[in-house]
Amino acid sequence: CSLGYGGSKPDILWSPHHVDRYVICDSELSLYRIESLGSTEAKAGVIQLSEETAATLLAINSDTPYMKCVAWYPKHEPECLLAVGQANGRVVLTSLGQSHNSKCKELMGKEFVPKHARQCNTLSWNPADSNWLAAGLDKHRADFSVLIWDISSKYAPEATVPPEKIRLPSGDADVGTVVTKPLYELGQNDACLSLCWLPRDQKLLLAGMHRNLAIFDLRNTSQKMFVNTKAIQGVTVDPFFHDRVASFFEGQVAIWDLRKFEKPVLTLSEQPKPLTKVAWCPTRAGLLATLTRDSNVVRLYDMQHAPTPIGDETEPTIIERSVQPCESFISSFAWHPSAQNRMVVVSPNRAMTDFTVFERISLAWSSTSSLMWACGRHLYDCAEERTGSEAAVESDIATKMRARAQSRYGHDTVQVWRNYVLAGGDDPQLKSLWYTLHYILPFQCPYLTLDQEQKQQGNKQTVVYSGIKNIVKSSSGTTESRRSWSDSDRQGDVVRYHSEERSLALRLCGWIGRGPDVDVEPFLRSLEQEGEWERAAAVALFNLDIRRAIQILNKGASSEKGDLNLNVVAMALSGHTDEKSSLWREMCSSLRLQLRSPYLRASFAFLTSEPGAYDGVLYESRVAVRDRVAFACMFLSDTQLSRYIDKLTNEMKEAGNLEGILLTGLTKDGVDLMESYVDRTGDVQTASFCMLKGSPGEVVKDPRVQCWIENYRNLLDAWRFWHKRAEFDIHRSKLDPSSKPLAQVFVSCNFCGKSISYSCSAMPHQGRSFSQYGVSGSPTKSKVTSCPGCRKPLPRCALCLMNMGTPVSSCPGTGKSDEKVDLSKDKKLAQFNNWFTWCHNCRHGGHAGHMLSWFRDHTECPVSACTCKCMQLDTTGNLVPSDTT
Repeated sequence: CSLGYGGSKPDILWSPHHVDRYVICDSELSLYRIESLGSTEAKAGVIQLSEETAATLLAINSDTPYMKCVAWYPKHEPECLLAVGQANGRVVLTSLGQSHNSKCKELMGKEFVPKHARQCNTLSWNPADSNWLAAGLDKHRADFSVLIWDISSKYAPEATVPPEKIRLPSGDADVGTVVTKPLYELGQNDACLSLCWLPRDQKLLLAGMHRNLAIFDLRNTSQKMFVNTKAIQGVTVDPFFHDRVASFFEGQVAIWDLRKFEKPVLTLSEQPKPLTKVAWCPTRAGLLATLTRDSNVVRLYDMQHAPTPIGDETEPTIIERSVQPCESFISSFAWHPSAQNRMVVVSPNRAMTDFTVFERISLAWSSTSSLMWACGRHLYDCAEERTGSEAAVESDIATKMRARAQSRYGHDTVQVWRNYVLAGGDDPQLKSLWYTLHYILPFQCPYLTLDQEQKQQGNKQTVVYSGIKNIVKSSSGTTESRRSWSDSDRQGDVVRYHSEERSLALRLCGWIGRGPDVDVEPFLRSLEQEGEWERAAAVALFNLDIRRAIQILNKGASSEKGDLNLNVVAMALSGHTDEKSSLWREMCSSLRLQLRSPYLRASFAFLTSEPGAYDGVLYESRVAVRDRVAFACMFLSDTQLSRYIDKLTNEMKEAGNLEGILLTGLTKDGVDLMESYVDRTGDVQTASFCMLKGSPGEVVKDPRVQCWIENYRNLLDAWRFWHKRAEFDIHRSKLDPSSKPLAQVFVSCNFCGKSISYSCSAMPHQGRSFSQYGVSGSPTKSKVTSCPGCRKPLPRCALCLMNMGTPVSSCPGTGKSDEKVDLSKDKKLAQFNNWFTWCHNCRHGGHAGHMLSWFRDHTECPVSACTCKCMQLDTTGNLVPSDTT
């Protein structure tokens, strides 16, 4: 490689065979070794390059003044051999290494002198024949500007320049070290500003001349290939794509394809200041770095694919970005030859920085929640490991939905509450949702009774689906009664309210049973079986049965996993008194907030509250919504109840709490609540099944509901759960008949376009799907060989050459031509083997059974001269659904 620089600005050149050495060139040559910061000692000559690396000065060479360009010898021996081009056109070989073998001594100080003195602009070693050194010089009217020297040649007596007229830079120089006869002379009467050898052939040299880019073939020096352009500086070949070359002029970079050398295949954006250097990254394909004058930014151009010479419009995809290695201006930079995306930059005052260009990170997240990313040459896979305390970390919602889909979550329409178990049984909101749907579905609510007029008008379903909010608003005839505590002689202690709508709400909350059974005892026993002792005691207390509450607490304390503190609570309950100024009420009011159980806090709040002021129960957020609503229906007046239900409904809608479905029902308010839930969790699966379970038609048609359903269907397809998606579509069509798709495919005549089935009053063919028509696909006759509309013959099978519609084997429904088909006895009109089938690409086909048999042994179409690989075109046929593996 070679580097050019002007004035006294330092340039940097990395060793081609030492990964830890580079040279800084300005008025002298300085050799540095780069190493980790910890391995270097704090001494003179050590320069910190980054937080991890430092450079140590190894050697300085001041014997080559007037340097204009430097090129490092490409071979390892002799070590650190450099060619220096000077202002008078001479090329001097010098060294910075410690090698003293015979070859190094022979080459050291050797000079190559042109006929006429002028500036040497660029140097380039031949990568294959390392003895060849190309030099590019300024223009001279009587001389060549491209000289190729053989460094192994000797001084020739017939040289045109006498030895006595050659000024040697050193008094120790010998006339035998001066060479004046170049191996090749090229580019007459022109100037050469940049050079590089083409790697694809050691005899090809690309030169940036004064007005053109020229390719010289040393096998025939009389001919050259050239293109007129101003972009002649800094020519360099992409090390990963040898036909791609970059050059620049002023602030513009041109990318060339040597296979189509008429014009640049790409011109990069013009910079406001002139460019000083361009260089391809040696470790990263298609990455070009450029530097402008007086800039602290290196601009990078990432070429995503190589330019092709086919078509003038073809251009590679370019991603442009900038990096700032340091704060000061950058004089030059050099890519590290082996470390990925690493470079060293040098400023005009010789300050150096070791810098790594970080790759763009591209993420790939699969539909199964696997995460992978690529950075440089590395591919990383995110493996999830959960051990110890991390095992309790909540899984991603997509992972949950995928597992639930495999367990047929949402498909249980008989025991709707079991969908909560299929979901994993660990989410209290899902439990409340599915138990609510279990109670409100019409076929699960035979005990709901309305007056005869409402039944005739069909309002029963509307009342059930509208939620408790609308039920209590329609409440009429509310009665007030005073109830005393059980086993108490006092009457009229607690005010309770009754109405048919409030009783319906209590049933929907699950507090009282179905039909005439209005006793809360079955509900209490179910809570005891589930070990919810505090909740059962609170419900018993709200039903004014304090003795039953004490029994439940005692039983809970003596259970296998019971809490002995429940006995203390039971003892506290036993001292209940109605006297407002009693010490018991005073202590319970002040100490109840210290209880951990929300139901125990609500219980003592109820016992110590004034009649009608039950905020301590109604606004205990950790008490289930259904229990708070049931309590409100028992102890709040109509005005208070309506106000409380409205406020609680709005809270549930804003929070997206699924327990609020009990209040909103599956109405527009329910959709609003579900929208908040989906926004918070992303669970479109639950939202889709919930809205399909019993929503009226206008709710299912809501755009938000349709969006959730389509997103869930797309998720099932992305997971390759095609069978699950089909089951969901069937489930959806049963609950929402309007979603059932109409027939879209039927077999029509190629001549008249009509269906090939017979049209009759009993079995009209309009709208019939194509799967109903086979070889004997007529509903009235056992075989059809011609179109019933235009009487044109049907196509022939490509294998048996019989008209489609003629039976090829005995099967139900195929008999004599005039035999009628009795649909009441045999509804299968044709076997699959006799169905029409054809390729959508070449339009050839035949009986399905024949086609399948043919493609078991062949890949090409059975029609002569047709090379279509029909069966291989169906790529989805090779995929296996994930839910079957």
